[in-house]
Formats: sequence, structure tokens, C-alpha cells
Amino acid sequence: METAYFLVPFAGGLVAMILRLPPLVGFLGAGFVLNAMGYKETEALETIADLGVTLLLFTIGLKLNVRTLLRREVWGSSSIHMVASTSVIVGLVLILKFTGIALLADSTWKTVLVLAFALSFSSTVFAIKALEERSETRSLYGRIAIGVLVMQDIFAVVFITASTGHIPSPWAFLLLGLIPAAPIMRALLPRVGHGEMQILYGVVLALVVGYALFTHFGLKGDLGALIVGMLLASHPSAGGLSKSLFEMKELFLVGFFVSIGLTGLPTWGSLGIALLLLIALPFKGVLFALIFSGFRLRYRTSTLAALNLTNYSEFGLIVAAIAATNGWLSDEWLVVVSLTVALSLVVAALLDTFSDAIYEKAADVLPKQIPAKLHPGDQPIDLDDARAVVLGMGRVGRGAYDRLVNHYGVNTLGIEVDEDKVRELKRDGYHVVEADATDSDFWDKLTITGTVELVMLSMPDHSGNIFAMEQLHHRKFAGKIAAIVKYAEEMAPLREFGVDAVYHIYDEAGQEFADKAAESVGLGPV
Repeated sequence: METAYFLVPFAGGLVAMILRLPPLVGFLGAGFVLNAMGYKETEALETIADLGVTLLLFTIGLKLNVRTLLRREVWGSSSIHMVASTSVIVGLVLILKFTGIALLADSTWKTVLVLAFALSFSSTVFAIKALEERSETRSLYGRIAIGVLVMQDIFAVVFITASTGHIPSPWAFLLLGLIPAAPIMRALLPRVGHGEMQILYGVVLALVVGYALFTHFGLKGDLGALIVGMLLASHPSAGGLSKSLFEMKELFLVGFFVSIGLTGLPTWGSLGIALLLLIALPFKGVLFALIFSGFRLRYRTSTLAALNLTNYSEFGLIVAAIAATNGWLSDEWLVVVSLTVALSLVVAALLDTFSDAIYEKAADVLPKQIPAKLHPGDQPIDLDDARAVVLGMGRVGRGAYDRLVNHYGVNTLGIEVDEDKVRELKRDGYHVVEADATDSDFWDKLTITGTVELVMLSMPDHSGNIFAMEQLHHRKFAGKIAAIVKYAEEMAPLREFGVDAVYHIYDEAGQEFADKAAESVGLGPV
């Protein structure tokens, strides 16, 4: 493959980063530049693009918590918005047909419907990256946004599978054998360790067990990759596998975005149509906000989730590419869709930058919400009459909780982000609330009562403890604060923030270990 296929996308991504835009905007532009230079899509580039899409679906499956998808605010809002957004875009395109632009005027009902469906999706890549940069993937609005994105991805995969027009093999029912085989696949996950073997195992699962096997039985290989990922999602090592494949998946997706740009050159007419299609973006965002609010979510949760999803998707490009292959969209429309997606991500980057300010402006005019009528996960967190609060109920936090309750008789409340761990702790009799103390949502909903005298920071991440300190200072907490750290250099910043007591986990464990050992042989202090 010629060096231009590498240099031009790199330059495009670099320019996009300098302009503080998502790199994929630059990759799309690179495809157009390569096209203008006379380059065409090659078999190697097509293979790389297919690998990127397959690995994207596989990694989505690895993070897919089926219980999240079963929540009404996720599947309900996804389904309602898909129908409503598609209808709005259909109406917009029908209105634009009267502009006299040839491409719009000549569009058939099938073209209009496929176009509207393709633009109803939101960008998984952009939204998740934006949440990660804000450290809010665990926030309620972040989890809902990701759930909606996964539901949209499932809709897209169903469309991709149905659009092939091939009847599956009568032996396709044998694929149900993957369900009893799943424990074996999950058991191998921790045994392959980390590094190259873990990456290779993930590639084998996605491309061989998923893609190749489903293709052999006449089903869409992308769907197979998603399903195999879902079968592994419950294993604790699934997250590590997803992270290991992340860079490879991102690299291969570059090929997909470049290949879209190689389908045809943009004209002033296609650019004009793309700009006109951006008119639907505000309606798309408002629809999300209204639907989320209808599920009794706080305005903040609804607004931030909606802003995170107010864009067009790379999956829309995939849907449009499939439609073009089937003759439902022309190559010129594919260029329009790619331009529309690229421009929408520019808008999305600006919305993400000013999302908090946008919410604050909206909050001034929105009617008050009654806390008792809000969604259970979005209601104020009342600390009741707790005298101590432990942030992070891992092994250290649980030990601190037990000591405070059993030795000192202090009424204590634990805060833990892991849903399964919270369920287990409650079953064991702990007074614990599911929440993420590194999430601004948690602090916005928190009601600190005058009874709280002590807050213990036992979260595993140092930045999380720093964030919690900032929030406590912002709320003028008058009680005492204690924190535990893994590394000695983390002690000074916490003391500067005003933590009353900082403990080094390994020093403290070593000292107690020595004390217990010395006591066992009758030694005393000198």
C-alpha cells in the first residue's frame, strides 16, 4: 500500500486535533483528499475497514450489561427516539425537496427513509471518548447515554443483518451452541494473561468464533462479533480485554473513515445539503432531553445525556455504506452523509465544551422538579443520621466501616459504585448506597446533614480522592476527613487540600503486620 494512505490520514487527524476536533473528522477529510489526488479504495484498505467495524462491535459486546439495556429509561428512550428522530428527519428531507436541489428533488421514499434512519444514530466513538475525558462514564447520565448508544448499535446490527437479503443456512440453529460454550471461553480469559496473548485471543474470538462462524451459516459476521462479546461481558477480565483491543480497533477504524471519503468527491452542492441536514441536530437533542425527562430523570441528567448524544454517528456511515451497496442510496448521497457526520462532530465538540454552561442557562427557565417523584437513581442522596461516611467500600473501606461500627459504635454509611458489590454488602447487613463519589452527579444530589463528623476517602484512585476533597471544600464541610493512599508522593497533595489524617496503605499494613508478629512471640515496645 502506498505511503500516502498512511501519511494523509495522519496529517488529517493531526490537523483535527490542533483544531480540537475529533480525529475521525480529519480521517474523513483525508479520504476526500486522497480521492482528489487520484487514489482509490484498495482491497487491503477494505479489509482494514471491515476489521475495524468488527472489532468495534466485539468491544461493544464486551461492555454490554444486559441489565442496563432492560431498564425502561434505556430501551424505552432508545426506541422512542429512534422512531421520533427518524420521523423528524423524514419531514425535514421532504421539506428540503422543495428547494429544487437535484439530489433532494430526485430522492425516492426508500432513499428518504434510509437516510433518516442512518442519521437517527448518535456517535458511539465520540460520545464515549467525551465521557472518558470528563471522567463521567460511571455517572448516571453517562451510563444512560452509553446504554442508548448500545441499543442504537443493536438496531444498526439488525439492519445490517437484514439488509444482506440472504436467507441464513438451515444449520444456523447450531450457533446456539455458543451459549453452553461461553463458560469455556470465559474460563480462558484470565488464563491467557495480558499482553499479546490476550490481544490474540480477543482477535480469534471476534474474527473466527464471531465473524467467520456467523458468516459460514449465512448470518452477518458483525452480528456474530457483537454476540460473542456479549457472552464474555459478565467475566471480570472482559474489561481488560476491551482495553487491550482498544488501540487496534481505533487504528483499523481509521481505514473505515478513510474509505468513506474515497467513495466520491464532495461538491458545493453536497456540502450545502450536508449543512441543511444539520438543521435536524437541535431537534434530535431536544427530543432526547424531553424523552429522558419523561422517564423522571433530573434536568441535569437529561440535558447532559442529550448533549452527549446530539450528533450523527459513524454507524450512520456504516448503514449508509450498506444502503449504497444495495442500491438504496447513490454514492453521491454517501458523500453527503459522510460530510454531515463530520460537520455534526464539529458541532458536538462545541456542545461538549460548553455542556455545563448550557445546562445552567436551561436550569434558570425550567420548572422545579419534585425530588420524591424523580427516578430512584436520580433522587437526592440523604445521609440520614450517619456520623461517618466511607467513600469506597473495597477491602480497605469495608475494614474501616466494620471498625467504626463494631469497635466504636459509630453509625456509618458506605458509598460504593459497583452495583454487584452494593447488592452483596446490603445482603450482609451493611448500610450502603450505590453512587460514584468521582461523579459530579453524586455531589449535586448529596444532602450533607449536620450529623456527619467524619468522611473517610478509601477510593482506589488518587484523583478520585482529590476530586472528593474539592467537593467537600466547595460544600464547606466542617467535619474531619481521613484518606488512604497507595504511594507516598500522594500524601502531600492531600494534606495541602486539608485532609486531617493521611495513611499510607503499605506502611500501615507493614507496621500492623510487625506488631502482630511481635506480639505472637511475646515482644514488647522498647
